[in-house]
Formats: sequence, structure tokens, C-alpha cells
Amino acid sequence: MKREEKKEILREEVFEKLGHINFRRPKTFGQKAADWLTKWAGSWIFIIGFLIFIGLWIYVNIYFLIQYKIAEVWDPYPFILLNLVLSCLAAIQAPIILMSQNRTAQRDRLKAEFDYRINKKAEKEIREIKNLLLRKKREK
Repeated sequence: MKREEKKEILREEVFEKLGHINFRRPKTFGQKAADWLTKWAGSWIFIIGFLIFIGLWIYVNIYFLIQYKIAEVWDPYPFILLNLVLSCLAAIQAPIILMSQNRTAQRDRLKAEFDYRINKKAEKEIREIKNLLLRKKREK
């Protein structure tokens, strides 16, 4: 039996034992969206863009407050509406990012189980080869 065939048999055994995730199964829409959001929200483009957005929000509100001496600006200091927007963003993003991280952790657990089984099988084969060599050495 070729090494790749053995590897595939072990992979199928792992999938049967821990069958809740299959690497070949297509992702659902929710899983794709969670992965995309996690990738995008963790990028420098998002972070810099969001910092610019917050800076502009604060600048516009302070500018109108100072320039026009308007007590009732759109979102006066301490920027309660901005805090609400940031809280809502965090409340929505956090569970989605956690879902994506959980999926990644499940895949990593499966890969670790697969690697463990491969290593155990390789260790067994190495022992058999070692014993075979020792027997041949004793026979001489």
C-alpha cells in the first residue's frame, strides 16, 4: 500500500471518529461571511479607515461646536452617538469573529488528531523495521 493511500485511510478514520467537520465540505453562507468579516476587520485597511472615520466624526462635531457656537450639534462632546455606534459595532463583530475562530480551532484539532495518528503509525513502522534489523543482525 502506498504512503498516500495509507494517509487517505487514516484521514477517513479521523473524519469518521471526529466527523463534525470535513475539510472537503463546502462552507455555508454564514461561515463564508464570518471568515470574510474576520479577515477584513483584522486588516490594516479597516483599522486605519475606522480611525479616520472616528477622527472625522470628532473633528466635524468640535468644529461646528466652536465655529458656530451651537450648543446642540449633531453629537456633542462626549460623543454619545459615537459611543453607541462603536458599542454596536463591537457587539456585532465579536460573536462573528468568535464563530470564525471556533471553526479554525476545530480544523486545527482535526489536523492535530490526524498528525498524531500518522506519527503513531510511523512510530509503529519504525519499531517494526528496527526489530527486523535487530533480528537480521542476530542471525548473522
